Amino acid sequence: MTDRFQDKRVFVTGGSGFLGTAVRAALAERGVYHVISPSSADVDLLDPGAAASAIAEALPDVVIHLAARVGGIGANMERPASLYLENLLLGTNVIEASRAAGVEKTVVVGTICSYPKHTPVPFSESSLWQGYPEETNAPYGIAKLAQLVHLQANRAQYGQTGIYLMPTNLYGPGDKFNPAVSHVIPALIRKCVLAREAGDDEIVVWGTGSASREFLFVDDAAKGIVLAAEHYDDAEPVNLGANRELLIKELVEMVSELTGYEGRIRWDHTRPDGQPRRCVDPTRARDTFGFEATTDFRAGLAATIEWYEANREAAEARSS
Repeated sequence: MTDRFQDKRVFVTGGSGFLGTAVRAALAERGVYHVISPSSADVDLLDPGAAASAIAEALPDVVIHLAARVGGIGANMERPASLYLENLLLGTNVIEASRAAGVEKTVVVGTICSYPKHTPVPFSESSLWQGYPEETNAPYGIAKLAQLVHLQANRAQYGQTGIYLMPTNLYGPGDKFNPAVSHVIPALIRKCVLAREAGDDEIVVWGTGSASREFLFVDDAAKGIVLAAEHYDDAEPVNLGANRELLIKELVEMVSELTGYEGRIRWDHTRPDGQPRRCVDPTRARDTFGFEATTDFRAGLAATIEWYEANREAAEARSS
């Protein structure tokens, strides 16, 4: 194996997705050019044989597993079994294929949804096992958390080096704006832009606005993942966050302002808020591999809105 990270062969699953595109750019910025990233049309990672063959043939030094089936609260409520099973199989197959191929390091990107519903804020990695996740997120969150257990078990039994990273809610240019799968920021941006254009005097937003979230710009997340791939080797999971908690009510007001929507906001209290609060403790990432988010949230939000308005057809077309 080569010792210089720039010379590593890196296999990226989900490399054409929202986060994957940013990770490939971050790898290129770091000087890593031996990147293999087959599309889902090329390799069906839900098939263990296909995953094993693809990774064995690529001979990578590092595997970064980003491929996932995701969605917002609505998708989580409509397709919990699919989200659970597909995410579990994707991670299981990639981890086992990496082990069998003798991959030097396997990087698995998990989710903040794995934390218990009522976790003390800021979320510390030590709180992961202190309760059950928020109900609408639980099937997805538990499927991803099982991959942490898998990595730790393989490390103990086989000596496989695998690390597990948990980015908080991502946003940025390139996000998915299709209503079937969009998360809160793209959903709100689309809602406000369409209402502005239609001259609507009111939009309806799910929940009460009292829940909080922490948002991490996608390019910051990608840099954190690459830093961890190069410098972090421990079995313990690591948060990737921006160290900033924001009420959904404040987010809606900011999106309204930046999109130019001037109508009323009506909160639909019959719809769920999701997890009451989310904000992670970023200390471990900072101390162990030097990661700190640098993107100003308002500037990142403005860039996301600008990208959506310039690429609306492509942004709304992505359904998975």
